[in-house]
Amino acid sequence: MNMKQSLILVFLFLLPFISAKASEQKLYEIPRTQVVPIKNTDTGGQYELYIKLPEGYVENKTAQYPVIYFTDAVWHIEMLSAATSFLMEDVILVGISWQKDINEDLKKEHGAYVSRFRDYSMRKSSNPKVQAKYQLGQAGNHLGFIRNDVVKYIENNYRTDPGNRTYFGFSAGGEFGAYILMTQPDTFKNYILGSPSLKGDIPYLTELGANTALKPKGFNANVFISYGTLEKELGEHAEKLITMLKNKNDKSLSLKHVVLEGSHQRAFPLTGVRSVTWLSNLQSNKEKS
Repeated sequence: MNMKQSLILVFLFLLPFISAKASEQKLYEIPRTQVVPIKNTDTGGQYELYIKLPEGYVENKTAQYPVIYFTDAVWHIEMLSAATSFLMEDVILVGISWQKDINEDLKKEHGAYVSRFRDYSMRKSSNPKVQAKYQLGQAGNHLGFIRNDVVKYIENNYRTDPGNRTYFGFSAGGEFGAYILMTQPDTFKNYILGSPSLKGDIPYLTELGANTALKPKGFNANVFISYGTLEKELGEHAEKLITMLKNKNDKSLSLKHVVLEGSHQRAFPLTGVRSVTWLSNLQSNKEKS
């Protein structure tokens, strides 16, 4: 038997073991996390919720947990999962996906996240063709979906503390969070608005802020706003939002303002860590009081 034949025999002998080892490989999943389909009962749009339960949830059958709701679920869940694992263990995470059954041509053109242009924006486009294509300015409808479908589903199926809901949004998600705060602030107790994309939105938000619905009870919310030092234009708009909120002189509103080092991309993970630290401190102070 020559050397070549010997090598072939050795390979054939090892092949079952190589195949078995390869078949053992599998995708890693975040522990205690499930993906649940959910429908917008108003529009019929199909979405998904990424729900991560805290360790000990099953054993602690009487405990009620605060919930962090966040948009752009697939982009944010790993960062928020890591941050809360170290800084705020006893919390439920609920990520809200982009619309799954969106127009396929739009998906091919812009990606799976194309519905965020419509769902997170508060104003329609002045360009008729752009408006017809993307249906911008549907933040109100998306907020209705979150209030009427998402929150109700979570609170009907999990042990949550309804008075301790948090919203986390970054970039366009931060813009959407500002819209929620100015229109129906009682949706969440805590708002984390990372690098909110507010170009051209400040006058409209100012108008929303004059809504008489806010006057009897105020915001009754804790708000964290951040942006990066290199986000010049975006930072200017964020500062206008901060000034607008401060000028309300609303004692029921607690405002935390953080400027982070770096660009839009760098600000995202830094926002995650800093905001969860802030939220954890709020939770600790609440438990002590």
